[in-house]
Amino acid sequence: MHVFSPNLSYGALDASYGSRHRAGDQIGQVPVETRGEPYWKSLDAGLALGYRRNKAGGSWLARRWNAERKSYVEKGIGAVDDVHDGDGVTVLSFSQAQAAARGWWKDEQRRSAGHEPVSVGPYTLADALRDYFAARERKGSKGVKSDRCYAETRIKPELGNVEVAKLTTARLRRWHEDLANRDKFVRTRKGATNQQTRAVDFNDPENVRARRATANRVLTIVKAALNHAFHEDRAVVDEVWRKVKPFREVDAAVVRYLSDAEAKRLLIACELSFQKLVQAALLTGCRYGELTRLRVSAVNLDAETINVRESKSNKPRHVALSAAGQDMFGEWVSGSASNAHVFTRKDGLPWKASEQQRPLADAAKRAKIQDVSFHILRHTYGSHLAMRGVPMGVIAAQLGHADTRMTEKHYAHLAPNYIADVVRANLPDWGIAPSSTVGPDRR
Repeated sequence: MHVFSPNLSYGALDASYGSRHRAGDQIGQVPVETRGEPYWKSLDAGLALGYRRNKAGGSWLARRWNAERKSYVEKGIGAVDDVHDGDGVTVLSFSQAQAAARGWWKDEQRRSAGHEPVSVGPYTLADALRDYFAARERKGSKGVKSDRCYAETRIKPELGNVEVAKLTTARLRRWHEDLANRDKFVRTRKGATNQQTRAVDFNDPENVRARRATANRVLTIVKAALNHAFHEDRAVVDEVWRKVKPFREVDAAVVRYLSDAEAKRLLIACELSFQKLVQAALLTGCRYGELTRLRVSAVNLDAETINVRESKSNKPRHVALSAAGQDMFGEWVSGSASNAHVFTRKDGLPWKASEQQRPLADAAKRAKIQDVSFHILRHTYGSHLAMRGVPMGVIAAQLGHADTRMTEKHYAHLAPNYIADVVRANLPDWGIAPSSTVGPDRR
C-alpha cells in the first residue's frame, strides 16, 4: 500500500514505490496532501495517469486528449492500494493502473474507429482459451485438437468460468498441484458422455513423474492462453500466472522401444492391411497421421525417399528409405494412381484418426507384448538408429524434430559412448564371476 507526494516527480515516485505507507504518512519528509485536482503522469502522447488523494484514500484516473472536442476525456479506473492491498481488479498498484489506463485508451481508439471495444463484459479463462485456440488454428497449428481435449477435461471444469482479472496465483497453484494428484483419464469412445478414470498407484515414482508431467503440459496451455489474452489487452497484468512454476525434472521419461524380436512378433500378429502400417512406421519413424495421409505421389523411389507434406510441426520433410523400405514401398505403390492413399483398410477406405489403437492392442496381446502404442513404433525407429551410432542430427531430420534437443533427450543415452567403451575395454574383472552359469554369455 502506497501514498503519493504532490511534490515528488514520478521518477522519484517509481523508485520509492516498493515501500509501504499508511494514509497521512510522509514520503521523503514531504507531506501528502488531499485535494480534488489529480496529480498527473504522462504515459504516452495524449495519455496520462492521474492520482487523486482524498480522506478515504486514493483513486486512479486516466486522461486522454480528444482532438475533435479539443479537450481532455477522463475515466476513473480504480482505487489506489494505499489503504487496502491491491487485488488487480478494483484496487490497483501503480503498474496495474498504468496497464489499465493504456487498455482503456486502446478501447477508446477502437471505438472511435468504429470497432467494438475489446474489454466488453467479463472475460473468463474459457474465453481466453477459445481465442487462443482460434489464433493457433489460423496459423495452422497441428496440436490444437489434443490441447482442446485437455482444456475440456482438465481446465474448464474448475477454472473456465473464472474471470481472467480475478485469477490469483494461489488458485492456479492449487489447481496445478491438485491436477498432479488425480487419477488418469481413460480414453472413451466417440460420443460417450461420461469421462472415466483409472486409479493411479502414487507409491510408484514413475507414476508420480508421469502425472506431474501431464500437469505441467496442461499448465503450459493455460499460461499460453493467458499470455495471448495479455498481449491482446484482455488482461491487465501477467504476473499472476508467471509466478506459477511447473514441477521440475519430470519430463525425462525412459523411452520404451521394441526389441528386434518383439517387433517381429508384433508384425506377425497384425492383420495384413494393418501390418503394412506397422511395417511403414518401423521403416520410417513416421507418425500414424503422417502415414495415413501419405499419397502415392509422395513416394519417390528414384530418390529413395518419401515426402511427408503434412506433419505435426507443419513443416514438410523427406524421409530416407533403407533398402527394405524401398522394396516395401515399391510393392505398396505399384500400379496405384498418383493421388491414391498408400495405406488403406481392408475395405479399401483410408484409415481414420485413432483407428490404429484397437488393432494394435489386439496384435500386441496376441504377440504377448505389453505397453505398445503407435508412438512406441516411432521410438523404436529412433532408438535402433541411435544404438547403431547414427548422429543425433540425422535422427532429428528423419523424425521431423525442429532441432536435436528432443532427439537427444530421448535417444542420446542409447548412442555408443566413448567413455563407456573405454571403461568396458580396460577395467579388469578381478576374477569376479556370477555364482551360476545361468544367464546370457556376454563373451
